[in-house]
Amino acid sequence: MQYLIMAMETAEEFAEREDPERGAEYWAGWGAYLAALSESGVMTGTGGLHPPATSTTVRLRDGQRVVHDGPFADTKEQLGGYFVIDVPDLDAALEWAARCPAAARGAVEVRPLMTPEYYASTGAG
Repeated sequence: MQYLIMAMETAEEFAEREDPERGAEYWAGWGAYLAALSESGVMTGTGGLHPPATSTTVRLRDGQRVVHDGPFADTKEQLGGYFVIDVPDLDAALEWAARCPAAARGAVEVRPLMTPEYYASTGAG
């Protein structure tokens, strides 16, 4: 079954990415995690995201597009990246989530992905 691991990071962690003194340590943790996912063969996709300030939120209101610079949510943690893994069950996905560097200071959310079979069963596919 496929799961999405979402790495939620704090503003401080986003700042560490660019910090000349702390950046190497920050990226080393992520490099080790990526290597472990890759070597295990469970990772099917991944992507890191630029800081939340670079985001743009789009909504439709009364048929009109409304664009807002920056993140929609005002929270302590923002989505910093994601990993798609293919593992037997939720327990295995949670084991990988616990190894994610974001789990130590931010949060990691795990969600099952909707498969083409799921969409077909709903009449959507």
